[in-house]
Amino acid sequence: MTDDLTMDHVVPAGIALGAGLLGAFLLRMLLRWLAGHAGRTRWGGDDVIVAALRTMAPWAALSAGTAGAAAALPLTRTVQHNVKQVLTVLLIFVATVTAARVIAGLVRSVTTSRSGVAGSATIFVNITRILVLAIGFLVMLQTLGISIAPLLTALGVGGLAVALALQDTLANLFAGIHILASKTVQPGDYIQLSSGEEGYVEDINWRQTTIRDLSNNLVVIPNGKLAQSNMTNFMRPEQQLTILVQVGVSYDSDLEHVERVTIDVVSEVMTEITGAVPEHEPAVRFHTFGDSRIGMTVILGVSEFSDQYRIKHEFIKRLHRRYRTEGIRIPSPARTVALQQGAVVFPQQRTGPADEALHAGFVPNLPPNPSRVDAEHEIS
Repeated sequence: MTDDLTMDHVVPAGIALGAGLLGAFLLRMLLRWLAGHAGRTRWGGDDVIVAALRTMAPWAALSAGTAGAAAALPLTRTVQHNVKQVLTVLLIFVATVTAARVIAGLVRSVTTSRSGVAGSATIFVNITRILVLAIGFLVMLQTLGISIAPLLTALGVGGLAVALALQDTLANLFAGIHILASKTVQPGDYIQLSSGEEGYVEDINWRQTTIRDLSNNLVVIPNGKLAQSNMTNFMRPEQQLTILVQVGVSYDSDLEHVERVTIDVVSEVMTEITGAVPEHEPAVRFHTFGDSRIGMTVILGVSEFSDQYRIKHEFIKRLHRRYRTEGIRIPSPARTVALQQGAVVFPQQRTGPADEALHAGFVPNLPPNPSRVDAEHEIS
């Protein structure tokens, strides 16, 4: 200290420190009230911002009160400089963590709102968080007087070596970024790969894509393999889709009557079953003269890929019951085989000495069968 500590120094320092504590308490109470109001809005970004400010604002007020107290005390120039640096680094650290939380939360909110599902694309969230934390770390080093130019040079050289050693990992990383940037696949989409894997996309992170199939099992696929495989996305360009059900009726059926009855059943299913599309226009198309039936295709509309199983189930039950009521027959496969009577001539086979002897009425002395002799010898 430059001078002796007196009450003229202690009182202002205490007031500044108390003001900082009081400000931190009031800000925390105010932000808690704002958090309650933000929770009632539709946009999730305000919740993220208020939650992050609840961490940063009290620390900022406390740091300001501590800085004011340090300025009121008779400290040496070196001590004041050190206190100022510590408080500055503390504020930068808190601001960096808060900014990373806010930006990552906003990115998560944007990806969630665009995909329309609860899952989030964590690859963008993690990359954003790491970039913000890295920038804040470099700013803290620069504040402490540490030159970051050699560090950046070393990171550049080391980054090249790491990139060569982690080719597969980086390939999956950039493949995941490309998949999300191109919007071919988003969390919540139902996809099917050419290799047979299918299900709802739960998450796309920096290395892999997680898919939940209809049996509620998780399938993990590397991003590189997902980007290189042929894929069908049943949610794009729109979530609603049509499904085809094959039906067959007998040849003696009145096809006009069959079409009217089938359309009535389709309309009934579309309006009464959950997951169907009420505004779907029923469609029936006859297409084949089969072996035992006239084939037709019934087109149904479903709201989502997984709804098709419930829709098919109800449609087949109701159509079968309605056909029985209307007397429309669904024939089972039948085949008619016509046999033509006639003489069957066997080709004459070549005869040997034994066959000629049999035709002559006697049996020649043929050598005994070795296997038979051995069998008789074993029995005796």
